[in-house]
Amino acid sequence: MSWKEAAEPVLTRMPSVRRPEGHVPFKRKLGWTAGVLVLYFFLTNVYLYGINVGGGGDAFGQFRSILAGGQGTILQLGIGPIVTASIVLQLLGGADLLGLDTDDPRDQVLYQGLQKLLVVVMIFLTGLPMVFAGGFLQVDQQVVQSLGIGTAGVQWLIFAQIAVGGILVLFMDEIISKWGVGSGIGLFIIAGVSQKLLGGMFAWPGLPGQTGLLPTWIAILTGSAQNVPSLLTGNGIQYLLIGGGNLLALVTTLLIFGIVVYAESVRVEIPLSHARVKGARGRFPVKLIYASVLPMILVRALQQNIQFLGRILYSQLGPGGMPDWLGTYGTNAQPTGGLFYYLAPIQARGQWMWWTGAVTQEPWQVIVRVLIDLTFMVIGGAIFAIFWVETTDMGPEATAKQIQNSGMQIPGFRQNTGVIEKVMERYIPQVTVIGGALVGLLAVLANMLGTIGGVSGTGLLLTVSITYKLYEEIAEEQLMEMHPMMREMFGG
Repeated sequence: MSWKEAAEPVLTRMPSVRRPEGHVPFKRKLGWTAGVLVLYFFLTNVYLYGINVGGGGDAFGQFRSILAGGQGTILQLGIGPIVTASIVLQLLGGADLLGLDTDDPRDQVLYQGLQKLLVVVMIFLTGLPMVFAGGFLQVDQQVVQSLGIGTAGVQWLIFAQIAVGGILVLFMDEIISKWGVGSGIGLFIIAGVSQKLLGGMFAWPGLPGQTGLLPTWIAILTGSAQNVPSLLTGNGIQYLLIGGGNLLALVTTLLIFGIVVYAESVRVEIPLSHARVKGARGRFPVKLIYASVLPMILVRALQQNIQFLGRILYSQLGPGGMPDWLGTYGTNAQPTGGLFYYLAPIQARGQWMWWTGAVTQEPWQVIVRVLIDLTFMVIGGAIFAIFWVETTDMGPEATAKQIQNSGMQIPGFRQNTGVIEKVMERYIPQVTVIGGALVGLLAVLANMLGTIGGVSGTGLLLTVSITYKLYEEIAEEQLMEMHPMMREMFGG
């Protein structure tokens, strides 16, 4: 008996959101999308009952902008379990260990059920250490005394809330994918990053967090800013670039926006013609960022899981019990040396500009860490981009079948799937690797130079790319609403 036959009774009975039976009007899609986003914002402001708010550090730290959710809230885990489950599935699928044919409806159901089962498993594997071992969520002793169930009982209550939040995110993502516009994961990332960008730009003095860029510059120009050095000196220029003026962050943010939008428009267009209808022509675009920016979530999530493991080991072994070669940690539970330090991604300018005095490590240690982060992101971006293309039916073989089934062909070549596949192999694999490596490089550079609101480079890249694709999808939906015949042509 194969594993598919053994697991089928469980995987086919996993709860799921029912697919719409017919076409969903565009306004209704927008309604579902807006409703889920409102629920998401609401849940990110509902704090877990039984925790000491403000106690412990954020388990995801700077990864929060790409893993969404909110520290100490019902959505403590964010999209982390979904992303980690996707990594496992991509690795298993890339090694051809699953034996699932995504073109087979039965295997599609098994794949979706397996993904949901893995998400539940990841909720337990991530949530349990976070509550019981890592010291990320501190129990409120007043709640312990009022309920009378002991510290362990309150911890299980906290975990139950986290688990419910993780499952809610899973189904909210599925609702948007089937009934809304775009993907839930993408929209949650946009929502979290947009909040930070707006706060970093417009937050006025007195509000929680740092003062925004616009109020800071108003204070500088009006002379009301305090502790501002003379702007014509070296210290003044440094203040404007990387200090309170933060001009470098503004330039980096605008530059990332421009590069991603430009890269999304760079493409190789393969001409197509209909085999039977004369004059019916089209083009198949192979974009520079062919695999999209989404594989970057998988790379960063892998880094986050490595750091999460280090934090768990440190909390269990203690400062003296953990070997120095494995990792040493500071007062804020951030790695300061050892293997986990070198594997930690660069998240801000202060983590690598040793000449400013903000870094306690030796310059060679900082350089090694930067090179490891750069290598990890560039090579990891290329590898996960390949996995992404193959598992989402965007590879040469799957694309050739789609073109063949649509009745199209490449002019000058025989109408044969194998022939079309060979043509696609000239472009898709190379562009996939180049695009994945480019996105990884941009993410590291954006982190090193800094962005508005302290948004991570990966989060900013994801936001721009997902927003651009969402704009294209909305335009396509509106076009199909105006011309119903086009919806039939695209199989809607």
